[in-house]
Amino acid sequence: MAIVDNAAPAPVRARGRDTLALLVVLLGYLTLPMLMSGTTIALPTIGTAVGASGAALQWVVVGYFLTASSLMLVAGSLGDLFGRRRVFAAGALVYATGSLASAFAGGVLLLDLARTVSGIGAAGVMASGGAILGSTFTGAARTRAFAALGTTAGVGLAVGPTLSGWLVGSLGWRAFFAVFAAIGLLILAGTTVMTETRATRRPRIDALGSVTLIGALALVMFGVNQAADAGWASASVLLPLAVGMGLAVTFTVIERHAPYPVLDLAVLRNRRFAAWCLACLFVSAGPSGVLAFLPTFLQGVNGASTQLAGLTMMLLTAPVLLMPQVGAWVVNRGVAPRLLITISLLLLAIGNGWLTVLHPGIGVGGLAGPLLTIGIGMGLMIGTTDAQAMNEVAPERLGMAAGLLNTVRGGGTTLVTTLFGTALINLLQARLGSTQTAVEVAAGNLNGPDRATHAALLSEAWHVVTWSVAGSCAAAAIGVWVLLRPDRR
Repeated sequence: MAIVDNAAPAPVRARGRDTLALLVVLLGYLTLPMLMSGTTIALPTIGTAVGASGAALQWVVVGYFLTASSLMLVAGSLGDLFGRRRVFAAGALVYATGSLASAFAGGVLLLDLARTVSGIGAAGVMASGGAILGSTFTGAARTRAFAALGTTAGVGLAVGPTLSGWLVGSLGWRAFFAVFAAIGLLILAGTTVMTETRATRRPRIDALGSVTLIGALALVMFGVNQAADAGWASASVLLPLAVGMGLAVTFTVIERHAPYPVLDLAVLRNRRFAAWCLACLFVSAGPSGVLAFLPTFLQGVNGASTQLAGLTMMLLTAPVLLMPQVGAWVVNRGVAPRLLITISLLLLAIGNGWLTVLHPGIGVGGLAGPLLTIGIGMGLMIGTTDAQAMNEVAPERLGMAAGLLNTVRGGGTTLVTTLFGTALINLLQARLGSTQTAVEVAAGNLNGPDRATHAALLSEAWHVVTWSVAGSCAAAAIGVWVLLRPDRR
């Protein structure tokens, strides 16, 4: 196995090996999100089988996501130190082990532990995968590779829940986890075709910074996840948020003085890299509220079937299958990435604002315009944002950059999705005077004599929230445009 110092691509490299490395990374990026969506679909079946409910059962999903999101940056930095291929392979092995343990778990506590282990492995695969592509490809080839990554994410977004639901329904939840354990081993086998890259400096782990960062991210995301059920004023929300924010401040102090920091703060002082992090955040988080909650509205208010709601959402997800390649093609033909990402964010703003046409009884035709606009805005630069961000960091920091981008993407999506749902409930509570009724209406439970009134109030709440998202995306477009301005010199 060859080792390339400084993460610089070798002058001559077999095209076939590069292609195989790309395919292995794409397989990881396709299947790991599908495992999470499939687990969500399988939760009721799992709960019945192991006799679990409530928080213990929800941790089957939450534990995986929190662990993966919290460890992304650490995994990426470890890849810079010890080799991206090595960390990617270790992540695939841990992921496969956790999935196999999930298949044989006899109770919910063992299943929660196995899913947490799977999340650790997922962090290694996701963070190191982006760094591997960044060190394997340069220039226009890098843009095309990350566009393929965006297309893969689109495939997982569009067909992942349906395919995962079919696997769970056909094979059962234990066999479902076993299938993904086998895929993890396949990814592990594929790492043998990859060229190893890492920084040339002596490996030194920033243990204190890593532990502080993991604690900060885990506590903040845990508090945000609790807010939807407990409310923002609850101690179960405020306490982890306060401790998490305190650890975040502590982390920045530690990193300023660490000789080998897990996050080099100098990278964030690069305004162009910061701009692409901001773009990555909104390209991923801008559509997240609509993706999570519009199917509930369609089923609860309009009485649409699960199949019809899913097909309607294809208006949003289908463009992601094509637009990443279009965005890469346009960038490689000379269109300024600054212009394209601004257009992408403005399309997200327009689509969310346009979605204020939402009302009880609206049909697919009425939703086609806003959903297609959001989907095109999301797909146009998904993947390409990562490629452009990679262009702004030194080769020895590609793993750290990939980990940071995945952390921004995952954490931002979690935050916006939670804020979207909580805002709907708070707006409904202000009009209805009952928290329980507001929660039921937001969840689509509108049966009863006040159905029409509740449906109208839910539509009004949607209008307020989507206007807020639209304004945030428009502000992000302005911010990114300014941060990406050319240097005067």
